[in-house]
Amino acid sequence: MRSEKVLDGTGALVTGASSGIGAATAIALARSGARVALVARRADRLDALGSEIRDGGGTALAIPTDVTEPRQAAEAVERTVAEFGRLDTVINSAGIMLLGPALESKRDEWERMVALNVLGSLYVTHAALKHLVSAAQHSPRGVADLITISSTAGRVARPGGAVYALTKFGMAAFSESLRQELIPHRVRVSVIEPGTVDTELVSHVRDDIRQAAQRQVESIVPLRPEDIAETILHVVTRDRRVAVNEVLIRAAEQSW
Repeated sequence: MRSEKVLDGTGALVTGASSGIGAATAIALARSGARVALVARRADRLDALGSEIRDGGGTALAIPTDVTEPRQAAEAVERTVAEFGRLDTVINSAGIMLLGPALESKRDEWERMVALNVLGSLYVTHAALKHLVSAAQHSPRGVADLITISSTAGRVARPGGAVYALTKFGMAAFSESLRQELIPHRVRVSVIEPGTVDTELVSHVRDDIRQAAQRQVESIVPLRPEDIAETILHVVTRDRRVAVNEVLIRAAEQSW
């Protein structure tokens, strides 16, 4: 059995940490010994999560941040490194899903998805890469990890989700190119592709689209955020000889 504290001494940064997959992942990393920077816009949520992690014996740093602003994203990374002395793990979990027919969509909804799902991840990744390389070089584990939360929509495009799928397909391509580049530096790059998960993601769409989406999945027992967090923890705790580059994880009854 692996040590529960296999990530002792490491530093991690999780975006989208105020709820859902991001929050569950931050808790899982902290329980395995990582010091975790909690990055999202909702400061009150981050403070509550930070208190929960510290009450459980972990280390957490709340950094209220809008990752769609390049300066804020870079400052969140630099503050994490300044506080923890290193950055071994980055989880790009912040995202938004605004579904609806293209003919009825507003341009600003498309722009919001590109800004958060793509540019936010790019800004954090750009600032973090040099620190991940350094951590891998100076870590007893000899490895660092960059993980992006994608979706089944990063594999299968469906009506009503054109731009959302664009952002997820695009980040998969970006991650694969990075994976190849960073192999010599022992920085592993992974994409996690969840199916239907019980999170706030669908709450951002307008009422009629949300109701249609809920009808589509009402017969499915959804995944929980903790299921995805456990998957992420499995990826980042592998020995450096193992690279799990892509994980597709669906709810058991999900057909698409």
